[in-house]
Amino acid sequence: MSRSRLAALTAAMAALCLGVAGCATGASSPDSGSGGSVKVAVLTSKTGPLAAYTTEYLDGFKAGLSYATHGTGKVDGTKIDVTYVDDQDQPDTAVSQFKDLVGKGYKIIAGTVDSGIALQLAPLAEQNKVLYISGPAAADAITGVNKYTFRSGRQTWQDVETAAATIGDPSGKKVVVFAQDYAFGQANAEAVKTVLGGEGATVDQVLVPLSAKDFTPFALQAAQKHPDLLFVAWAGDTTGAMWQALDQQGLFDQSPVVTGLATTASYGLYGPATDKIDFLSYYFPQAPDNDVNKAMVDAVQKAGSQADLFTPDGFVAAQMIVHALQQGGGDNVDGMVKALEGWTFQAPKGEETVRASDHAMLQPMYQAKLVKQGDSYVPQLVKTVPADQVAPPEASH
Repeated sequence: MSRSRLAALTAAMAALCLGVAGCATGASSPDSGSGGSVKVAVLTSKTGPLAAYTTEYLDGFKAGLSYATHGTGKVDGTKIDVTYVDDQDQPDTAVSQFKDLVGKGYKIIAGTVDSGIALQLAPLAEQNKVLYISGPAAADAITGVNKYTFRSGRQTWQDVETAAATIGDPSGKKVVVFAQDYAFGQANAEAVKTVLGGEGATVDQVLVPLSAKDFTPFALQAAQKHPDLLFVAWAGDTTGAMWQALDQQGLFDQSPVVTGLATTASYGLYGPATDKIDFLSYYFPQAPDNDVNKAMVDAVQKAGSQADLFTPDGFVAAQMIVHALQQGGGDNVDGMVKALEGWTFQAPKGEETVRASDHAMLQPMYQAKLVKQGDSYVPQLVKTVPADQVAPPEASH
């Protein structure tokens, strides 16, 4: 798929979390072995509605940095100094902070959970020729946007392809997307139209304003559309109220429902409909079975937290930064870009590859269900979907 077509498909998009990592201009080259330090700033939403996701991301980043540097915090004798900056989930604030970091000589930028912010920072990376690695931000338009922008997490296309694998042949079915009216929700709606619509489904949508507090009118709209499948894309602290509204309007009795498995805190929010929902899953700690995942889970637990949905995004960002510095050198951004393009490595989810042509992060995805365990619910792996089955179409930059 051409870059222009992908941009058109995701024109209204912008949504999920970022951060920043950068190298000071005057720092010693990390492959020189001469000591010194490389400054890295992580710019992300430590406060605001997506703060909980940032906590997961930062837990993973710290664990990943320790893992990738074998506990030294150094690359070939050069110390990686990390500064954490709060963008407050405000695009204007993030842009200002990004420019300030660039002005101070930072050459690597990675992180954030907000796609809207990521899509505003990516052009700045190209303008200033700095390496930018977005985090949990899921908007498809981040892939292929320019030479200097990468991602450490999945993208919306991979979510929807995973969902498509749960419902069989979508041809002739009516699919309704129920989502928030901002980049993340819009991206999901467009991706469902592209993926499932392209396979013969009729796709409609109900987009809910972020300012909404009462979700009943929107749930009623969805029910009145009589879908064969309801695809729900939701994030943030209104999740519980949203599911309650859908349940009250009888959506779970009317049609199958598929949604993304969110953070651990959400497992008890689906109510009586929990066992009726098919979950696509980006990550949960029990899904992968490999040494890297075990190392991440153990490190995060030792630090006093628990691995969760976006912990791998931070871990992988740190792996990418260390690899870029080792292979490209802290003063050579083009060298770092080249080092990351086409890189295949072992991540918490297993083997992942940075696609050279557009920097998509190719990775396995999961199908899951929630099962009752005592007074709570836990995720259970239904199927691992191989990376090639959910790979997004190629974009160009």
